[in-house]
Amino acid sequence: MFWSKAFIPTLKETPQEAESIAHQLMLRAGLMRPLISGVYSYLPLGYRVLRKIENIIRQEMNSCGAQELLLSALQPEEIWLESGRDKEMAQVMIRFKDRRGRKLCLGPTHEEVITDLVSQNVSSYRQLPIILYQIQVKFRDEIRPRFGLVRSCEFIMKDAYSFDQDQKGLRQSYDKMFQAYQRIFKRCGLNFLIVEADPGVMGGSLSHEFMVPAESGEDIIMHCSDCKFSSSKIEQSAICPKCKKALQKKNTIEVGHVFQLGTKYSTTFQANFLNPQGSQSPIIMGCYGIGVSRLIPAVLEQNHDQQGIIWPWEVAPYSIIILPLEVSDKKIHQAALNIYNDLIQKDFAVLLDDRDERAGVKFKDADLIGIPLQVILGEKFLKQGKLELKIRRDGKRIILDAKKLSEEIGRYTSTLQKAKEG
Repeated sequence: MFWSKAFIPTLKETPQEAESIAHQLMLRAGLMRPLISGVYSYLPLGYRVLRKIENIIRQEMNSCGAQELLLSALQPEEIWLESGRDKEMAQVMIRFKDRRGRKLCLGPTHEEVITDLVSQNVSSYRQLPIILYQIQVKFRDEIRPRFGLVRSCEFIMKDAYSFDQDQKGLRQSYDKMFQAYQRIFKRCGLNFLIVEADPGVMGGSLSHEFMVPAESGEDIIMHCSDCKFSSSKIEQSAICPKCKKALQKKNTIEVGHVFQLGTKYSTTFQANFLNPQGSQSPIIMGCYGIGVSRLIPAVLEQNHDQQGIIWPWEVAPYSIIILPLEVSDKKIHQAALNIYNDLIQKDFAVLLDDRDERAGVKFKDADLIGIPLQVILGEKFLKQGKLELKIRRDGKRIILDAKKLSEEIGRYTSTLQKAKEG
């Protein structure tokens, strides 16, 4: 992609409505724009990041044998009356009537819908276990939308549901998702904590939250820096129950939550199966959610500096940005195009800043949008045939011949892969 043809409306000043650093960066770097309070439009850079995150999630879900589907965002109100959660979720549900007078809502979550679906299509233990998931928009009428995508009225969630014969099967499904979540968040470049949590309105006997430490985080947990114990259920003055050291308060953003639901929904919706003994038993369920759109601000909270965003490699909208500092010079212009075409052929996502702008403007915009690698063609290229490869994360600059660029980038990506595997 050429910058001159791209839609990347960066901002020099920080918008007043942006409360958190992640919200500020998403607006300044042209990742999104507000429509109304709590509702946002994803611009091309932001949407590319979103798709990268979705692809990571799909890869890890599919590797666990989970199957993707897509459920309706429109839900009949009676399904919520049947589960009894219409009152529990009353404050955030967006309800209305259609022209036929049917009472509907925009789905804030999908436990009722998925259980009803499975109850009509699974009848035997031979069809179990099953793990189904979707990546879809959810709607909640938040009382106080805040921090951009962290607390919004329309957001994207990955919700998965496991269906098993017994508690042993549930524990196995739960462990698969538990391990997959850790891989997902690591691949997104996040440092995170795992906290045993209250199941709340979701129900069930056991749940864990995946929390990302962040200054603007609204969720407060207590954490032990020595033994790494974390909890959201202990008083702030408490001592660690494991090592007896003082617990520290941390502000966090919840990015994932997993639940062992048991039979809460299967009993209500008569989701039963014929067990090996020939009698009917309720299906044992688990539920596993990730705030897909919320992951973007969580990543930004932990990956930025004073100049802007520092994208982790796997979620960056582009891997490499090429910065020809004198686009009017034919030698630099042609060299930039040659490098661009070569990297594209090697399957890198590349952005070429072909704008006729001052070097300072290009450098500031490149740092702001946070592309991991910057290839700079300036005076050194004209005088010595040398270009610079700048690593955005640590600012390291490598001077090299153009023909050595692919080799150096390969060395960098190999280092990333080894770190991922290790």
